[in-house]
Amino acid sequence: MTTRRHLILALSAIGLGLASTVAQAQPAPVTLLNVSYDPTREFYVEFNAAFAKHWKQKTGQDVTIKQSHGGSGKQARSIIDGLEADVATLALAGDTDALHANGRWIPKDWQKRLPLNSSPYTSTIVLVTRAGNPKNIKDWDDLIRPDVKVITPNPKTSGGARWNYLAAWEFAKRKYGSEEKAKEFVTKLYANVPVLDTGARGSSVTFAQRNQGDVFISWENEAYLLEKEFGSKVDFIYPSLSILAEPAVTVVDKNVDRKGTRAVALAYLEYLYSDEGQDLAGKHFYRPTSAKAQEKYAKQLPKLNLFKIEDAFGGWDNAAKVHFADGGTFDQIYTRK
Repeated sequence: MTTRRHLILALSAIGLGLASTVAQAQPAPVTLLNVSYDPTREFYVEFNAAFAKHWKQKTGQDVTIKQSHGGSGKQARSIIDGLEADVATLALAGDTDALHANGRWIPKDWQKRLPLNSSPYTSTIVLVTRAGNPKNIKDWDDLIRPDVKVITPNPKTSGGARWNYLAAWEFAKRKYGSEEKAKEFVTKLYANVPVLDTGARGSSVTFAQRNQGDVFISWENEAYLLEKEFGSKVDFIYPSLSILAEPAVTVVDKNVDRKGTRAVALAYLEYLYSDEGQDLAGKHFYRPTSAKAQEKYAKQLPKLNLFKIEDAFGGWDNAAKVHFADGGTFDQIYTRK
């Protein structure tokens, strides 16, 4: 009896030991927070699920990715103020640079850590009109007509709005021949803006659901989403010149090192460059950077006449100082109603 009892106890101990070993081998679940800008919501919902499946198969670890969206500049400020982002996938590198300048949340050379200046996908700016284009809007210069109301977000809080502003400015500079003429043009354009929402998605709602304005200056992917949802109510056109928008991504070093999430956060961003990540970018109307995905989505994302911010404005640092800093050109030209 004693021998049998000892045998049962020994087997139980072995079972507990095996269970403990299995538990130790199974990595603890991890949660990431991706702080992004307005129009990426739908893309990252699908991408997050794809990455979680990939990471589970690769490592056995469960990962949950939470999302936060808003105007890009406002989102950067939230991280600076303590929002515990593991990764920042903002609308423009200038907003991400603010994470270094205000608290050293990331290193100064953050953009060199991933391929293509940490921009796994690109986009551009287009013009969304009412169905049938009743105001016959064909290009940027139609946006300064007195009979046209323009919907665009606030460049003080929205990264997309800054791309919009700079695209219009460069069009006018090339067409009319000087910075002074460009300033006059953009002044007239913003005089036609009845309301400035804080982010691109807010402006999308203002245009498509609240039926304000005749034309919406939009991210390309947001225009496609509007077409899918409100196909009978909206059209969109490509202007003769637009800007190559290069949203950049980064881990937020202070947060991932404190939380112990650096490895999975970096893998999450690297997966944006994978075949699956690139395919999902194209599926959600972002312009993929891989040749394979570019070929697949070439019909829906045609080649355009695009300029780079470095060539036209000397990069984001210079553009921000001249146009968007307090007292800059935008403050000079925009009269709040």
